[in-house]
Amino acid sequence: MKFKTVYFFSLIALLCISCKNSTSSTQNTQETSTPTLANTQPNIVVLLCDDLGYGDLSSFGHPVIETKNLDKLAKTGIKLTSFYSTAPVCSPSRAGLLTGRSPNKAGIYDFIPGLKKSPDNRDLVHLQAHEQTIPAMLKSVGYATCLVGKWHCSSRFNSNKQPQPDDFGFDYWMATHNNAAPSHKNPTNFVRNREKVGEIEGFSSQIIVSEAINWLENKKDDKPFFLEVTFHEPHEPIASPEDLVQKYLPKAKNREEAEYFANVENVDIAVGRLIDYFNKNNIDNTLIVFSSDNGPETLMRYSRAKHSYGTPGPLKGMKLWTNEAGFRVPGIINWIGKDIHTGTTDQVVSALDYMPTFAELSGAKLPNRKLDGESFVSLLEKGEFTREKPLIWAFYDAINEQRVAMRNGDWKILARIEANGKTLPRIHNLYDGNEALVKNAKLVDHVLFNLKNDIDESEDLSTQKPEVFKEMKELLEVEYKKLLDESHIWVREE
Repeated sequence: MKFKTVYFFSLIALLCISCKNSTSSTQNTQETSTPTLANTQPNIVVLLCDDLGYGDLSSFGHPVIETKNLDKLAKTGIKLTSFYSTAPVCSPSRAGLLTGRSPNKAGIYDFIPGLKKSPDNRDLVHLQAHEQTIPAMLKSVGYATCLVGKWHCSSRFNSNKQPQPDDFGFDYWMATHNNAAPSHKNPTNFVRNREKVGEIEGFSSQIIVSEAINWLENKKDDKPFFLEVTFHEPHEPIASPEDLVQKYLPKAKNREEAEYFANVENVDIAVGRLIDYFNKNNIDNTLIVFSSDNGPETLMRYSRAKHSYGTPGPLKGMKLWTNEAGFRVPGIINWIGKDIHTGTTDQVVSALDYMPTFAELSGAKLPNRKLDGESFVSLLEKGEFTREKPLIWAFYDAINEQRVAMRNGDWKILARIEANGKTLPRIHNLYDGNEALVKNAKLVDHVLFNLKNDIDESEDLSTQKPEVFKEMKELLEVEYKKLLDESHIWVREE
């Protein structure tokens, strides 16, 4: 009997130890596992500057401009040092962001001018009704959607002859066709939900953030929201608050440079107002992504200054280049109210990636078409993201001669386009009159760079790395042909 009693209590003790170990093991697993962010339906805010250079924020190395609000977002979130826009100029960059595909596939190859009939059918260019966009995708899973700022995705703005922002899923919008006019100060060309607004007192960056806040204030439901804030700054013609200009005059070469510095800080102040609104109103679970549509302008055409004062930082080129400064821009990700992996990363991320990333986070179904972007949710969860697809740009109006560029891993290759023994002339649009010329042209004079070791593209490694060069040339040929095959050709229907 004594033996049985001892055995019984021994068995109980073993069971207790086993249960304790099992519980401990479960707790450890929970503590070390990474929570998934998929289907969390965060509010999503896209902040997009116009012509902001890679080196124009203090957190990206500018020695004078103060951008404390954006710097804080970078410090408490993810600072992306290898973030790419989808084109080195505005209209195609915006189309690529909205669709997750190369803008060439949408037929938007260059900036869209005001409506004027042209031999190359450029007056026809617009984001077409069949294009599937981020706001429409998010709307399908219950999101409220809003656009404030610059649209620039159609040649016929605010016209029933072409689709407008509300045709692509924006419930509410207040926007301009292109730049704020006559300048950032007291603009007169805003349209709100297809109704002209008239002159608005103030500066554009502050005006559109106030409009966004008003939209949020008047939002009567508890739906998650998608808010796209597309600043006009620091695109010309520049105008900035006088107190900020005076602040920078002692640090600037001249008044025009002080106006530019003040212009960037005014955007930062506007971003700060929006973040303060979120915090004061407990609007958490809000993902914020910040970038620029392309690199800094090379010269001023519509203002007193002859030259832009934007800086590419350590990068080669400017806006309209296929070298890095054309489309490598400052990138910042922050998530209010959610623990994500933070810090600075050099992993390659593109605005093309917004659509698949937002789809995964929202639980939305992706469009039934091949996208060029990839979800970077793993970057948010683990700080890891490795692209499977190369990034390719074919910009036929590039200032530099190499108008086709591709990045794959640490490597970048560029090529000149040759047609009939000559460099392909700079063209704005692909249409039935030049389709054969472009599609029969050849890629020549390739150059190769290792961007990890050579951010300013100063050393061509095509002869030093023959195996890599061969692989990259072959991959570029394949990717460029695929892009050409899917590029939209504009045909005028008489």
